[in-house]
Amino acid sequence: MADKELPATVGWLDQRLGVAKIGKKNLRKVFPDHWSFMLGEIALYSFVILLLSGVFLTLWFKPSMAEVEYQGTYSLLKGLKMSEAYESALAISFDIRGGLLMRQIHHWAAILFTAAMSVHLLRIFLTGAFRKPRELNWLIGIGMLFLGVVEGFIGYGLPDDLLSGTGLRITEGLVLASPVIGTWLSFFIFGGEFPGDDFVPRFFTVHVLLIPGLLLALITVHLMLVVYHKHTQFPGPGRTEKNVVGYPLMPVYMAKAGGFFFVVFGVTTVLGALLQINPIWLYGPYNPAEVTAGSQPDWYMGWLDGAVRLMPGLESSFAGATISWNILLPALLVPPLFITSVALYPFIEQWITGDQREHHLLDRPRNMPTRTGIGAGMITFYGVLWLNSGNDLLATHFHTSINTITWICRILIFAGPVLAFWVTRRIAISLQRADKERLLHGLETGVIVRRPDGEYVEAHSPISKYEAYELTARPRLEPLDPAPETDENGVANPRRHRLRAALSRFYFADAVQKPTADELEPTDRELTSSRDH
Repeated sequence: MADKELPATVGWLDQRLGVAKIGKKNLRKVFPDHWSFMLGEIALYSFVILLLSGVFLTLWFKPSMAEVEYQGTYSLLKGLKMSEAYESALAISFDIRGGLLMRQIHHWAAILFTAAMSVHLLRIFLTGAFRKPRELNWLIGIGMLFLGVVEGFIGYGLPDDLLSGTGLRITEGLVLASPVIGTWLSFFIFGGEFPGDDFVPRFFTVHVLLIPGLLLALITVHLMLVVYHKHTQFPGPGRTEKNVVGYPLMPVYMAKAGGFFFVVFGVTTVLGALLQINPIWLYGPYNPAEVTAGSQPDWYMGWLDGAVRLMPGLESSFAGATISWNILLPALLVPPLFITSVALYPFIEQWITGDQREHHLLDRPRNMPTRTGIGAGMITFYGVLWLNSGNDLLATHFHTSINTITWICRILIFAGPVLAFWVTRRIAISLQRADKERLLHGLETGVIVRRPDGEYVEAHSPISKYEAYELTARPRLEPLDPAPETDENGVANPRRHRLRAALSRFYFADAVQKPTADELEPTDRELTSSRDH
């Protein structure tokens, strides 16, 4: 487009930045249309809401541990000694116009942000969107989820109320359980003996500057990689590994995205206005000598709390030092191992399957039964720990022994993921067989016909070519050939080759491959003949 055809402001920018060329290339970028892709958008819009509401709260929150006497609006706490942080949080809730609404919007947006990221990553895992060339984006997503959880927990501790203080007390115990460096780390975080006078200012700086800056940088890189690699899409008519079928960024996708942002903002506002969350005035200021009864963390920290509650009280002494296994294993070893295994899964699957191709078409979860089963196992593992984090409330509400609930969860933490893996894998294989039957024999019509030889059969009608394309738009996946015991020179092959072949056979065991062209050809003739009769 020539400069004279551009509006004056755009023409001025184009002469200096080349915005017309950049806009022409990127504003017509095509994005596929599927409801599951909105999960990532919810996470992005929730982050924007967090930034906007966080700026409002920052104007009135005082990150100070200085002791003051409360003389605010809430009469039940008048005259009570508390920190400036807690006093300012109460002032935001009761004395600042719109303050309580903003506090609750901020908290609900934090919960929605973490939940949307979690479900978004789960969708990516089950559909294989992490495969080459998107492994780096998978790692960025895991990093964003981790930072989001840490950010939420730090924000949860800022008001300095009794509930957040209880959570911080538990955190201090986890830090102290770290061998060798635990005491030093605790003093560094809290500025001395817990609770100290420095943790609120330090947490505030990390909460409003460091982690939001890191998240903003990672989100930017993530979106740049999405544009660079082009968006993944589900198999369908006209969709291949080399194109994207959908709507252009401008004007269609921008209009839809803008409208969806206001939907997310509206829902978050309704939650903040109507559903109470974290009523800090009911807990009172933090006192290390007190603990809130029935205290529960936000949902995204529940699995860690459940892991600690699950572990029996085991301790041992080594070289004069006490090792608290009941804290070290569930809080400092299991979570990092779990998160690391999830982060490295794309590379593990690639090594097992030997698949080095680029993938831009997504898998239907049923077409990768083992991966889908592994996902179900991970969800079950997480869910059991999350359930156990409320074992005290479950015991009181259902009038059951807390020891019984704990022992049930101890058994389920081992048996549950295995059972979930096996059941999910068998369901996926059954669905594969149903798809193959649909391809080979078509749809049941309910019409009974008699063949020339006297046999009565039900007539089937062929499925549409579009549905057939969706069901067959996947590669045939075969396990790796087993490595021989020795190579051509008689030298024993490394055990890792035999292990890889064995894992590959397990990964593809019982998976139903799509029909070949030779299998489909006689079926087409049978369906045509059946329909003619």
